[in-house]
Amino acid sequence: MKDLLPVLRVLGMLMMLFAGAMLLPFGVSWFTQDGIWRIYPWAIGLTVGVGLLLWGGLHRHKQDLQPRHGVILVTLVWVVLPLCAMVPLMMGLSRVGISISFTHAYFEAVSGLTTAGATVLSGLDQLPVSINVWRTFMQWMGGMGILILAVAILPLLGVGGAQLFRAEAAGPVKDTKLTPRITETAKGLWGVYALFSTGCFLAFWALGMQPLDALMHMFSTVSLGGLSSHDASFAYFNSPLLEAAALLFMLLASCNFALYFVAMRKGRLDSFMRDPEMRATIGVLVGAGLLVALLLWVKGVYGPLDALRFGMFHTVSVATTTGFSTTDYLSWPVFIPVLLLLLSGVATSAGSTGGGIKMVRMLILVKQARREMTRLVHPRAVQPVRLGDAVVDNPMIFSVLAYMLVYGATVIVLSMVLLLTDLDPLTAFSAVLASVHCMGPGLGAIGPASNYTVLTDFQIWVCTLAMLLGRLEILSFMALLTPAFWRR
Repeated sequence: MKDLLPVLRVLGMLMMLFAGAMLLPFGVSWFTQDGIWRIYPWAIGLTVGVGLLLWGGLHRHKQDLQPRHGVILVTLVWVVLPLCAMVPLMMGLSRVGISISFTHAYFEAVSGLTTAGATVLSGLDQLPVSINVWRTFMQWMGGMGILILAVAILPLLGVGGAQLFRAEAAGPVKDTKLTPRITETAKGLWGVYALFSTGCFLAFWALGMQPLDALMHMFSTVSLGGLSSHDASFAYFNSPLLEAAALLFMLLASCNFALYFVAMRKGRLDSFMRDPEMRATIGVLVGAGLLVALLLWVKGVYGPLDALRFGMFHTVSVATTTGFSTTDYLSWPVFIPVLLLLLSGVATSAGSTGGGIKMVRMLILVKQARREMTRLVHPRAVQPVRLGDAVVDNPMIFSVLAYMLVYGATVIVLSMVLLLTDLDPLTAFSAVLASVHCMGPGLGAIGPASNYTVLTDFQIWVCTLAMLLGRLEILSFMALLTPAFWRR
């Protein structure tokens, strides 16, 4: 229990920082006069008050965070911050006569912060604009990681950030140092993120979106979240140019932001272009997009140009775990939506804003499988697993294998739990897979033309857990459930 006290102290500080984020929807509400600006000071005050109680009440428990503290704090942040984020949603929707349950509000907040993009809300076009701004802004904050932003600020408050960075960073390359100081690394990654965000906003604005629409869809695009301010999602704009711009920034955001940081720092693109994970990610996305476009044309769904337009956009959108849609792709040949759902697990890089297994893990798995097949023929052969010029050591390979085992078990167990509730198999399996991948729309009853309101409260909670597990990359959360973790 003593381990929790310094963690709760830092959590209090993070809650106060998070309250500051609510100033954006407050400002939008005040400027647009959408009728709910009075709820934001209450939400900010409540969040700051609880954070201040934790920060001030536990001040004497100030100490450097250890690796295990990082794991606990990361888990608590992704569980607790949605409780703060749901307050403006519940109060704002109540003010305009829309009732929303605690279950649905927490699900919406988790979906936003984990960049899942699943929603239980409809009539988005009629909602107060500040509510939609808050929903999409949560995705932008969660995209690069709230904690990675915090790492850049924590040293100013006397709290080390290295353990947080390692616990929050995605994939098996989390210990790779880009700069001598973790703080500088966090600032650099967020700098690249902010640069891409600015470029995306200006592109959307220049190509015809209204400024607030451009802002909200920028939040959803660079974070690979996919929430929209319109029920029709990206189809509302019906613009090939806007779709092309979104496609470009989704492709950029699906690659490791550390590569951009290094390329800008050194002023060279050679390391970026040589990275095997980046090449594999772009290759899979573009190749799968062309395959889907070809199938749509051959099967007579669209003409060649429309097949390329819709095929590429939806492949990149779903595979990068964004979830934007311009048509109901469940009406396409069944092979395509199933392929897109499966791709959502692998077609993003570690260090990107996407969810899923990450491409680097798939590369390691494929290379390890090839090594084992070689050993069957040549038992004495020495064939190390390589990623580019680097040799992947055995502990990292074992870590990837363990992750895949736990990932598979999580998907199967949660799918079986949903089947126990008499949900049809297609919807159950796709809901879990879409939630764990933080992708949003699934198949069956929760396709792009529908949303998660068709599920019961219990089924919603299962999907909420799946989103949290996907964002925490499963193993971190599972470690908390082991008695050995708490005995240390």
